[in-house]
Amino acid sequence: MIYWDIFLAFFIPNIIGYGGGPAIIPLIEAEVVGRYGWMTSQGFAETLALGNALPSPIATKMAGYVGYEVAGIGGAFVAVAATVVPSLLLMLGALGLLYRHRDSPRVKRMSQWVRPVIAMMMAWLTLGFFMESIDASGALHTLLLGVVAALALVRFNTHPAFVVIGALVYGGLFLG
Repeated sequence: MIYWDIFLAFFIPNIIGYGGGPAIIPLIEAEVVGRYGWMTSQGFAETLALGNALPSPIATKMAGYVGYEVAGIGGAFVAVAATVVPSLLLMLGALGLLYRHRDSPRVKRMSQWVRPVIAMMMAWLTLGFFMESIDASGALHTLLLGVVAALALVRFNTHPAFVVIGALVYGGLFLG
């Protein structure tokens, strides 16, 4: 039964999500944290931060980690399969159709309409992480880390992995 739950927890977000890993992270969080309670929001945020620092697609890393934590190697396999199979099936089924109509104004408009929805989902996830960070670490530490991270990423074009490592070091020194 646990394997079926793991499959559904990752299959559903991946089958209805559009836009890749970052776009479905809020849907995965809703399943893993909200529906099944396998992780806390804090644990999910930490896993997401660590996963973003590592190479490869974020959704498969999250699936593998959560699946392993819940049900070992079998759980990791089921979660990764549930993450990859929907994209593979949709890609095989729709690629020919989209390619045939790639210059269609309707196809171009469809892509433009989906972007704001993804942006709002990511904003909602970010707000949730921000509020949780204020509760756990305080407003001063949260704002300081946020401002420094934003400057490092935008102004100095620092690789996100180094920003995450810096935040981890800060947390270990001042929040541990």
